[in-house]
Amino acid sequence: MSLRSIRRLVPGRPAVDGAGVKLVRVFARDDTKDFDPFLMLDAFDSTNPEDYVKGFPWHPHRGIETITYLIKGEIEHGDSLGNRGTIYDGDCQWMTAGSGIIHQEMPQPREAILGCQLWLNLPRDQKMTEPAYGDIKSADVPIVREDGVSVRVIAGRYKETPGAFQGRYVAATYLDVELEPEQEWTLQTDAEHTLFVYIFTGQAHFHPDGGGWVDDRQAVLFDRGESFWVKAGQTGTRFVLLSARPLQEPIAWGGPIVMNTREELQLAFEELRNDTFIK
Repeated sequence: MSLRSIRRLVPGRPAVDGAGVKLVRVFARDDTKDFDPFLMLDAFDSTNPEDYVKGFPWHPHRGIETITYLIKGEIEHGDSLGNRGTIYDGDCQWMTAGSGIIHQEMPQPREAILGCQLWLNLPRDQKMTEPAYGDIKSADVPIVREDGVSVRVIAGRYKETPGAFQGRYVAATYLDVELEPEQEWTLQTDAEHTLFVYIFTGQAHFHPDGGGWVDDRQAVLFDRGESFWVKAGQTGTRFVLLSARPLQEPIAWGGPIVMNTREELQLAFEELRNDTFIK
């Protein structure tokens, strides 16, 4: 059985987005070929509310799904369809922008915020699907506890345990994994799926024959293979693991809108100007 090896290490870079939110931009527009079907990952990690309370005021999306997962924190959200809500510690919001949505995400001051937002591409024939929210509450996320390992199954499946959510358009696996110090963990994977992890805390290395330790605030993208292996460092580690089949479709990216052609982008922005964006 082939073991996945590291293809790329991607250090997170400090960035500012929204109305002035300080975050860690892990990967984005220049990385779409390698991370397909995942488009962008931003991580939040701060104990200073001034870094994030200005939030992400009203803005549009089309052609993607945005997945916001909080380990710690509080984010209020609202949209042009009248949806309102708040996600707290351990909650996740899986938003299908589809044909178009205008929404806002406003982090609230807390002792800390720790989490991430992932953009997941939609297939060409589903770009204009009906917008929808999937609200995933912490209490509904299954936790599989093994020797020295805790796996929260947010989406997809881990062994015999189905996740709290199942992607309708791209069947992504989304796991939140905690390993105790020097603990090892192995996951059987679909050999053709894109797979990466983002390390929130601690160090890890990813091959039983050795290799350097990988620090936190980095994404690790893996080559194709049938199994994934990790060992935690002396303080343990916590990371999210994402996996899905690549779409291998053309990408035309304009700010918060991701389509397949430049013409589709131009139409989206024309509709925003003409107030015909929301279907």
